[in-house]
Amino acid sequence: MAAKVISGKEVAAQLREQIKNDAADLTDKGITPGLAVVLVGDNPASRSYVKGKEKASAQAGIYSELCELPEDVTEKKLLQIVEDYNNNPSIHGILVQLPLPEQISETKVIETISPAKDVDGFHPISIGRMMTGQETFLPCTPFGIIKMLEQENITMEGKHAVVIGRSNIVGKPVGQLLLNNNATVTYCHSRTKNLSEMTKQADIVIAAVGRAEIINDSHLKEGAVVIDVGMNRKDDGKLCGDVDFEKASEKASFITPVPGGVGPMTITMLLHNTVLSAARIYEKSHSQ
Repeated sequence: MAAKVISGKEVAAQLREQIKNDAADLTDKGITPGLAVVLVGDNPASRSYVKGKEKASAQAGIYSELCELPEDVTEKKLLQIVEDYNNNPSIHGILVQLPLPEQISETKVIETISPAKDVDGFHPISIGRMMTGQETFLPCTPFGIIKMLEQENITMEGKHAVVIGRSNIVGKPVGQLLLNNNATVTYCHSRTKNLSEMTKQADIVIAAVGRAEIINDSHLKEGAVVIDVGMNRKDDGKLCGDVDFEKASEKASFITPVPGGVGPMTITMLLHNTVLSAARIYEKSHSQ
């Protein structure tokens, strides 16, 4: 039985309709959700992401402001720009596009963003609240993965989820969100011995290690749910994920494609967080 393909494009389109309606409601109340994106240097991948975020913001009725800075900008200047956005009442979400040039500390930049405007969900306070199950902004890619599972009515409770990858942006937080949804979670990574022994036990496999087609049918048990976060290029220039889609599809019950799987969800959850931030600020100003 071939796996059912979970289309991130379709799930994202449904969610964006709701986000658009929520943004319009807030605009009617006099508060237009605002997102500031800071781009340092001229990394083509970063520029492409930023372009996608600008377009998606416009379609959702979110005000978007792009601040472009040269590659050699000082850390002091960048931190000052972040502080200015922290104090700008028309901006509800701040995103500094990573990676940053070596003269700038990513940690310092992330920690300077106000937790109230941390729509990427990377601030240590946001991460801490996520760990303890408190209300916070959730990191966009992991949040998007959970939304995809929910949309397909895939139960997480009591399931064994294996996460391959331990980055602060995807691997670690997606494992925590699965745990918050009562899954049993195992983390694997580049130094895990006998990876397939681990993945063969998994009801849900999250592949987020950044290595082309490292996971195939031999890593899976029959009926596993496979979420592919990888984005790699083959020698022929074609995009592929961390999962061999054709082979894994033979064993999986659900699988996400690359492209068109997790990718569209990341920007969608960023828009969601920006509108949520504006709504919280509106509620706070009207409850006093």
